Amino acid sequence: MMDVSGVGFPSKVPWKKMSAEELENQYCPSRWVVRLGAEEALRTYSQIGIEATTRARATRKSLLHVPYGDGEGEKVDIYFPDESSEALPFFLFFHGGYWQSGSKDESAFMVHPLTAQGVAVVIVAYGIAPKGTLDHMVDQVTRSVAFVQKRYPSNKGIYLCGHSAGAHLAAMMLLADWTKHGVTPNLRGFFLVSGVFDLEPIVYTSQNVALQLTLEDAQRNSPQLKVAQAQPVDPTCRVLVVVGQFDSPEFHRQSWEFYQVLPVQTLCQGEWKASFEELHDVDHFEIVENLTQKDNVLTQIILKTIFQ
Repeated sequence: MMDVSGVGFPSKVPWKKMSAEELENQYCPSRWVVRLGAEEALRTYSQIGIEATTRARATRKSLLHVPYGDGEGEKVDIYFPDESSEALPFFLFFHGGYWQSGSKDESAFMVHPLTAQGVAVVIVAYGIAPKGTLDHMVDQVTRSVAFVQKRYPSNKGIYLCGHSAGAHLAAMMLLADWTKHGVTPNLRGFFLVSGVFDLEPIVYTSQNVALQLTLEDAQRNSPQLKVAQAQPVDPTCRVLVVVGQFDSPEFHRQSWEFYQVLPVQTLCQGEWKASFEELHDVDHFEIVENLTQKDNVLTQIILKTIFQ
């Protein structure tokens, strides 16, 4: 277990000294699961997501498969609280799956606990690899956020949450140029869960077979390299970087180092209100599976941030 409680890591990049085999191991989250075997962990994750989505669609007020663009798969599912009005907080979720698997149709983990407390939940689909490129996915996610703002202009805040690859896509929204989308979304919070923020190591793993990232692609799409120059969307906007105790050391390093670069802002612009949490006794998959539970630590952190 990598200790992230100290003052930070040395500036030398540890992954560059790893063998190809070790790097592959570090970036394969299912290999770090302690409660189940790797395949069983992935199967359980998928099953819990499908069950949560089936239940949400059967029991909550919703608008399903709403297009936010013209492209195939550019759709969102919107789930509403019972007392629905336009003046709601909106929580957008971007699923994981290394930009090449997963879908909105099995990702409605948090719909019940959040809608029960008066939050609208939007599960976003984007065009995964090998069909979709990473640049295109970032563009799609940007348009999905702009779409929600335009459709619900009197919202009480838009909160972005992503898991794993989805955390990367959510983090890229800290860098978005909203002027070309004709709207500035009312972004009030980011929940970046077990994410990858520097994509260079991915180029040298088997995950890149589908992604086909060049080094230039990876650098252009690495919020780690750019967020220090970005300006907070709103001085009150919160950024929470979260990692599970049983995530791999590289996932820990990625989250901690991203958190570390966040507050480096010019003081006249204000700082990101950033915080870092390592969640005890959860792995890369449980951290999101547990969002189905209202008394879960992360669920409670999300609700507290929205209603503070």
